[in-house]
Order: sequence, then C-alpha cells, then structure tokens
Amino acid sequence: MLHLTKVAVGCPDIETLVRLQHERWGDAPCSLTRFMPKRADELIGGSLFWIIRHRLVARQPILSLTMVTTEWGEKCRIGYGSAPIPVAAVPRRAHQGWRYFDADDAPADLSAADAAGEALPVGMVRELQSLWLM
Repeated sequence: MLHLTKVAVGCPDIETLVRLQHERWGDAPCSLTRFMPKRADELIGGSLFWIIRHRLVARQPILSLTMVTTEWGEKCRIGYGSAPIPVAAVPRRAHQGWRYFDADDAPADLSAADAAGEALPVGMVRELQSLWLM
C-alpha cells in the first residue's frame, strides 16, 4: 500500500483543515490537484497524510482518484473516506504537490499511539519541535 503527503496550505491546525474541507466540499471531503498521480492504482486504500507546520499530523483514507473538468481545466479529484484522522506527529519538510510515502513509514493513528502509551501531549510535541529537539 502506498500513501501521499501533502501540505495543508493556510491551515494552522487540523480543525481549520476540517472546516475548510467542509466549506469547500460539504459532506464529501476531497482535494483537487493538477495531475493524476502516476502510481494512482497503488494509492487506493492508502491515505493522504497532511503536513501542517512542518509535521505530519493527520491522514485521510483515499477512496478514489478521478479526473474532473473544473472552471480551471482538467484536475485530479482525490476522494477521501473520512474527516482527517489525527496521527502521532512526525517532522516533515514542506513541499509542493505531493510525495509518495511507503506504508512502513506511516505514523500510528493518535488514538492507537495513546492506547500504547507512546504519544506525547500535543502541546509538548509543539514545544519540543520549536526547540528542534524533535
């Protein structure tokens, strides 16, 4: 299984990402991007991991990848299976477009990490990352 990473431009937190997706797409969360990923078949069943403030912080399961015609021309519509699911924060550099991401490197969902006692409180993670200790 293969995943994507994408920067949530203009989103300071997961709540803003959820709000913007709902405002733009209603109850059918999705994203539009310029091109169809070359490895699209491998992405179905994977997730799109969102980068916010240089950290992977959430994921959305990828249900579909289709080409659609918009007022801006042909775009690839990435359809998601749910609202963003918080994951254990992992540092990531910002980038343009998307990057492929192997399933072996995917961080655990935050609820699963909490259950295992591995997750740090969000405020502590932010503080450690601001000090470049994490």
